[in-house]
Amino acid sequence: MQSMGLQAIYPKPRTSVAAPGHRIYPYLLRNVTIERVNQVWSTDITYIRLPTGWIYLVAIMDWKSRGRPLGRMVAWQVSINLDSDFCVQALGRALQRACPEVFNSDQGSQFTSAAFTDLLKAQQIRISMDGRGRCFDNILLERLWRTVKYEEVYLKEYQSVSAAGKSLAAYFEFYNQQRPHAALNNQTPAAVYFEH
Repeated sequence: MQSMGLQAIYPKPRTSVAAPGHRIYPYLLRNVTIERVNQVWSTDITYIRLPTGWIYLVAIMDWKSRGRPLGRMVAWQVSINLDSDFCVQALGRALQRACPEVFNSDQGSQFTSAAFTDLLKAQQIRISMDGRGRCFDNILLERLWRTVKYEEVYLKEYQSVSAAGKSLAAYFEFYNQQRPHAALNNQTPAAVYFEH
């Protein structure tokens, strides 16, 4: 008889699942020097566990500051599912503030959807996508998720989606406006971003 094995009560979600038929764009940032704010934005999704399941968090980040990664959050959004709508909403809010020259993401179905890519194309933004299995192509967002989880998520026990949203909003305000970054000579991302 074959063993069933143990399964987690909450199996780890897969946030980057490709969709058959969606166009995949090439990675445009290999050996590119980031020289300006709004030259490159990137996005990614992570998951946060609640007592009743998962919520998903998408963030959009600007890459530049004085030759170092900036990590300024341009927009973010939470959702209870992985449909593309919450990513499209975050992108729409971000594009009301500024437009990047290049927008980078992974090949997940949220970012390859027509609703998402059409917003970028309408602003003549060049679309870049990480290679399959190349997590280092979008390392800035991976570092952001580590920071958010260790400084915010793991210290809190969100009991609801609205509680998570309020707490994350306060954290991201702190992250952009008050948290000094050693890589930015102890300035905040917002101070350096608006300086440029």
